[in-house]
Amino acid sequence: MQVASFLEDIKFNELKPAVSLLLDTDFSKEIRVVFKKGQTMEDHQAPFAIIVQIVKGSIDFGVAGEVKQMVTGDIISLRPQVVHSLTATEESIVRLSLSKLDTLKRVKEV
Repeated sequence: MQVASFLEDIKFNELKPAVSLLLDTDFSKEIRVVFKKGQTMEDHQAPFAIIVQIVKGSIDFGVAGEVKQMVTGDIISLRPQVVHSLTATEESIVRLSLSKLDTLKRVKEV
């Protein structure tokens, strides 16, 4: 059994969203992305399907030419290779669920 908290030991990065691995399970990687207001993850894509959940805050989530405001509790899934972006409209904590085959390094490079 593994236990982690998305809300404890929050550390912001001044230059870009802070990315950390919270759980590495048999089937997924659970990533915490912490945004200061105004920080962005520019257009990027994942090689596998992903799930993004807003744990706290508000994110403008861009996909397919549309921007959807996502707030605390919202969740979205994307198929592989779908180009998307995230911009924090306030301090935010985001849960990113990755395929076991995907890498934390790729996310940190976005």
